[in-house]
Amino acid sequence: MPAAAARVVLVTGVSRFLGARVANTLQADPGIERVIGVDTVPPEPAPGMSLGRTEFVRVDIRTPSIANIIASAAVDTVVHLNLVTSSSVPRAKVKELNVIGTMQLLAACQRSPDMRKLVVRSSAAVYGSSPMDPAVFTEQDEPVEAPTSGYAKDAVEVEGYVRGLMRRRSDLTVSVLRFANFLGPGVDSPLTRYLHVPVVPTVLGFDPRLQFVHEDDGVEVLRRMTVEDHPGCFNVAGDGVLLLSQALRRAGRPYLPVPSPSISVLGDVGRRFAGLSGFSPELLRWLTYGRVIDTTALENELSWRPKYSSEAAFADFAGAQGFGKSRLMSLLGRP
Repeated sequence: MPAAAARVVLVTGVSRFLGARVANTLQADPGIERVIGVDTVPPEPAPGMSLGRTEFVRVDIRTPSIANIIASAAVDTVVHLNLVTSSSVPRAKVKELNVIGTMQLLAACQRSPDMRKLVVRSSAAVYGSSPMDPAVFTEQDEPVEAPTSGYAKDAVEVEGYVRGLMRRRSDLTVSVLRFANFLGPGVDSPLTRYLHVPVVPTVLGFDPRLQFVHEDDGVEVLRRMTVEDHPGCFNVAGDGVLLLSQALRRAGRPYLPVPSPSISVLGDVGRRFAGLSGFSPELLRWLTYGRVIDTTALENELSWRPKYSSEAAFADFAGAQGFGKSRLMSLLGRP
């Protein structure tokens, strides 16, 4: 599609890895006049990456202050990346950030006459994980068992509010992106912390099919959605699938199949040794039944394919973490 006039772009969640990287990418685009990054805490860019001319504004999107920023800066494009997935944050606060924050943000977008485009980070978790799932989810498929808790339920509610905004502001270009689990050297998430548990617990009797999206590919998709017009809802993942057992073997990670009720016990061990705050219900279901999404619509819309397959995204993450042979040698005290 032809390039759209994204002149003043506001990026939410700019203190997290994805928000910081997207802001860094957009501020380098000469066609964008201003990039404003908002969050409750200042960003800490990764080594070798600068936010450049991105203007950071400390604001809580749960408050009406976000409307003042959008109005005063004449923001025409909002990239909403503030979906919190961490289980280390109290659940009540996560829901407020995800749902109440989105409601305030969308209300501000609705009222602004300058608004032209909204790009929303959602999650493939909206499809749930169930033993009755189809082999592959397309964007038109409904979940067999809708998520009832956690950030997956928040993502469902967020998408509902976005559809409401679209009905009220049919002039807006709205792109909703249902990402598979991010992986890459800069990613810190419940999944990456799970993979760092000393002995990784798996659910006895299950070997789920998993998909990943490399952080580089995720950033490129968000960049294209921002500077071009691609309205609609799109699944985003690397090509192919990886079984959990394959992933763990390739990473050289010791793992132990245990009955599902025992996972929470090992999650407590992970909390002490790997900074993992237990296992959320949606993560546990995903590690039991997996989930595979179809990305044909995205590839056709963008005439583009991800650089990293799911397998390659996992390999890049594992290599950056020193998993595999190098990690085994370090554990043995060898160079």
